[in-house]
Amino acid sequence: MDLRLPAAAGELTRAEQKILDYINTNTDTFLFSSIGQLAERLELSDATVSRFARHVGCRDFKALKSLVLEQSPGPAVKLAATLSQGARFSPQAWLERQRAYLETTIQQLSTGEFDRAVEALCSAQRVFVHGKNASASLAQLLHFRLRRLGLQVSLLPSGGSELLEGLSQVGAKDLVVLFSFSKLSREGRVLLEHSRATGYRTLAFVGRTCLPAEERADVSLFAYRGTEKEYHSMAAPAALLDALAVAAAERLGAESAERLQLLHQMKKDYFPDG
Repeated sequence: MDLRLPAAAGELTRAEQKILDYINTNTDTFLFSSIGQLAERLELSDATVSRFARHVGCRDFKALKSLVLEQSPGPAVKLAATLSQGARFSPQAWLERQRAYLETTIQQLSTGEFDRAVEALCSAQRVFVHGKNASASLAQLLHFRLRRLGLQVSLLPSGGSELLEGLSQVGAKDLVVLFSFSKLSREGRVLLEHSRATGYRTLAFVGRTCLPAEERADVSLFAYRGTEKEYHSMAAPAALLDALAVAAAERLGAESAERLQLLHQMKKDYFPDG
């Protein structure tokens, strides 16, 4: 990164320039370092690091970290920002935050849109699910849930020409499910654009309530994952995904129950000890 310092910072000493160079070239490591660890790593005193923080316009070392956080994108930075919100990480506080995310998701949930999502899943001839990076885990989970209900479901490759090979199999009576939280990926854009040419329906899990027309799927389900600069949780999206699977099972009725019963019996027959 290239840390932008206040104009009033003036000329830096050799030691201060060393600190600045380290921040610019080792941003992630800096954000997870204490003042003592940073001083030891650079062979400087804690007092020199403290003076640098004040010289560049920060109240103290913690404020310096906040300045770096404000100017730094990326997943490591988001995790550091989340950890810096308390004296030390607390699983109880973390889970309370997840409850708040779920409450925000509940408040924003449109029952009509959710019902349309269930209808799209249950009426599709085949369901194709696409997820990349962290969303790949959600794609795998949805694939597992829907397959157990007897739906014809497949995972689309994450990207490149393999995605296009998978997408070429999607027909007008099918449904494509995608995950588009902070922004629409290049692959997501391809999925939406191709749907307009082919006629298949699209269902998107999104993290934004206001989307430009060209980024809107036929059906969108909002799940809150936290603010822009904090570690993005998958708790609310996973809970919403499971709710969708349970609602689909209810919609399919006896058909899904028979499928699950058959699966249960097969497990007893072939893997009695499993």
